[in-house]
Amino acid sequence: MTSPTPLQEDILEIVPNLRAFARSLTNRHDVADDLVQETLLKSLRNIDKFEAGTNLRAWLFTILRNTYYSALRKKSREVEDPEGNIAAQLVSREEQSGRLEMRDFQRAFARIPDAQREALILVGASGFSYEEAAQICECAVGTIKSRVNRARESLADMLDPGDGSLSD
Repeated sequence: MTSPTPLQEDILEIVPNLRAFARSLTNRHDVADDLVQETLLKSLRNIDKFEAGTNLRAWLFTILRNTYYSALRKKSREVEDPEGNIAAQLVSREEQSGRLEMRDFQRAFARIPDAQREALILVGASGFSYEEAAQICECAVGTIKSRVNRARESLADMLDPGDGSLSD
């Protein structure tokens, strides 16, 4: 067995970031892990297409994003549990306020549009600059800034304790 190349080592260092981004897109650990695995397979199969000196992290995030949206298009004809009724039956009720607040955040986060959630994760959680996020999402920098701003405003509105919009 050969030791990993420096490029492969760089890819391995980015895996936790890829997993976090995949988790934010899918809201499921198992699906996120599958998405990261598929991303890594695609990147290694196409490693010759990576241009040395460019942003490896952005390249991998782009592969992950494109893989995710391709899978969504394929699954559009499958029957899902969009209301989460089946999943809700499998989850035990949390009793601690921190868990309740996190659940409220997750619900609010899931309700914002995909493009806004994606932009917020790339800029807010993954540490990409607006320019890098725009490159990953293949859109203008102003579009990313707008999406991040709208996502933050939407989350703030939904999480306002006096609002009650997330109540069951």
